[in-house]
Amino acid sequence: MPSVTHDDAPLLADLMPWSVAPPRIGRGWPTAPDPSSLTARWDALMKAEGADREALFQPSRSRTLHSAVGQLPGRPTGTERLLRAQGPCPEPVRVLPAPFDEQWLIPDHRLIDVARPELWRVADERQVFVVENPEGAPHLLATSLLPLLRPGRVRPLYRRPGGAEPNLAPGLLEHLAVRLGEAPDPVDVLAWILGAVRADLTVPLTTDPALWSRGVARGRRMLWLLRRDGDRPKLPGGRRPYVRAPLPARPRALHYDRDEEALYLDEGRVSPVPSEAWDFEAGGVRVLEQWFAARTAEGEPGTLLAIRPATWPQTWTSKLLELITVLTLLAELPSLETESTLTATELHNAGVLPVPAPARRPASVLDHHEEGPEGQFALL
Repeated sequence: MPSVTHDDAPLLADLMPWSVAPPRIGRGWPTAPDPSSLTARWDALMKAEGADREALFQPSRSRTLHSAVGQLPGRPTGTERLLRAQGPCPEPVRVLPAPFDEQWLIPDHRLIDVARPELWRVADERQVFVVENPEGAPHLLATSLLPLLRPGRVRPLYRRPGGAEPNLAPGLLEHLAVRLGEAPDPVDVLAWILGAVRADLTVPLTTDPALWSRGVARGRRMLWLLRRDGDRPKLPGGRRPYVRAPLPARPRALHYDRDEEALYLDEGRVSPVPSEAWDFEAGGVRVLEQWFAARTAEGEPGTLLAIRPATWPQTWTSKLLELITVLTLLAELPSLETESTLTATELHNAGVLPVPAPARRPASVLDHHEEGPEGQFALL
């Protein structure tokens, strides 16, 4: 049998063929680490009139106060032009604007330059969004939240709501069942992909049932840590991070002491914080530093971005402790080294590849009216 090379591992783009470019908000103020700031920003926008409202809104080529757009799928927001809009803030939703950084977004199409409605249509509790990270490790992220990360593409696990029609190459599950002697489900395949994907976004596939089981178990744990659904992850008792010195009302600086394994927010101290958590990077940036910066950056006075919590919320402290735990556990996952014994050539010979063109396009999932501009129903 000829030797297997890395070059014959199938591409992620073939295994999960439907992908969408990430949404682009176009202005910073519709997202925030806390939902109350978003409500206050919306209220400030609604109270302003004329040129003041326009300046607060921060118009772009894609969105102005005069833009006429429909509702986001599943979001009952107003559709009148923002120039004359009134009323309460749409209920914020959780999103992922940066790796490991759960924040909130005002889900109003009029505020978003490029919303990608096809992603909103399939976003529900069953969905898993896989996000390419071309700028460095980890090569893929997975989230239950609508991802706003750029520039990598977004690959939903399911093409329809309710976990229906997996976004996998047609015939892949059946071929894996034959080669492994056991039928994997879509989450198993995703778990394997998360653990095995390479920097060039090829995915070696194995025909060894034992190796497959180990890789899927590792990937499912990785998926659980990335999504943070259900039970919250915990470290063993002696390694759990705690607040050892109270955090100040408005921390300004973040500092790590390797000898003490302590994270300092000004004079506030959290420990133990393993060096693996502090050094954990995504796209060449320390995750903890980026997370802290998003919560302490001050917007320019007079802008909506300047509306932020007056003091550090307790919920942020809880989220910080959880993030430290997640990064530590991710860093401790054993590596998975494998050659592709189920090659792209084999998938071509079996008729799994090339992927048919319809599999690369979104499914038609419209099962309800979506309100268009100025209250008219969209005709789709």
